[in-house]
Amino acid sequence: MPATDTSRSTTTASIGGQEPPLRVAVIVGSVREGRLGRTVTDWFLDTAAAQGEDMEFDVIDAAEVPLPLVMPGWGGKPSPEAAAALRDLTPRIAAADAYVVVTPEYNHSFPAALKNLIDWHHGEWQAKPVGFVSYGGLAGGLRAVEQLRLVFAELHAMTVRDSVSLHGPWSGLTADGTPRDAAVCEGAAKGMLGQLSWWGRALRSANTALPYRG
Repeated sequence: MPATDTSRSTTTASIGGQEPPLRVAVIVGSVREGRLGRTVTDWFLDTAAAQGEDMEFDVIDAAEVPLPLVMPGWGGKPSPEAAAALRDLTPRIAAADAYVVVTPEYNHSFPAALKNLIDWHHGEWQAKPVGFVSYGGLAGGLRAVEQLRLVFAELHAMTVRDSVSLHGPWSGLTADGTPRDAAVCEGAAKGMLGQLSWWGRALRSANTALPYRG
């Protein structure tokens, strides 16, 4: 089953009408049954729409990407199953100017399916910024985010400082999926998106002038 394209746009007029919107891939990292990943993602997208940033969002759901765990050796070719999944997935990751990863925390870390999706790619992440929306328990997924920062640093990506953390979503989210402490969470989203926008545009311009060679 190929990843579903659920692109959403929150575009406003660019300065001088010349710069295109920032293309942001939003990656839903949880594949567990009964997960809150899509609920949290929908809240984030609605919140982002209200911020007025000039961005276009493409939701990539790890649960809809049938990537196998077995990878080919160096120089080898992906299996037909993997090639079919990557045919749709890889161009979308490559086309993004920036990323937002929505992740829970599993055993003080991030989901294996999310790491697998990341590991099937390399150059696509380089010289692009990554923001995080995390959720789960008292820590709000922050331990998963700190470990993901190490992963993306190895891939030559730039993680933005501020993140959005939803603590205890089982009691901290209302029935419609919005945080009970909406003002705090929306403020965090605004800060993260502002940093993601700045870095995304700066790195896109830099790569246009001089392609990154990691």
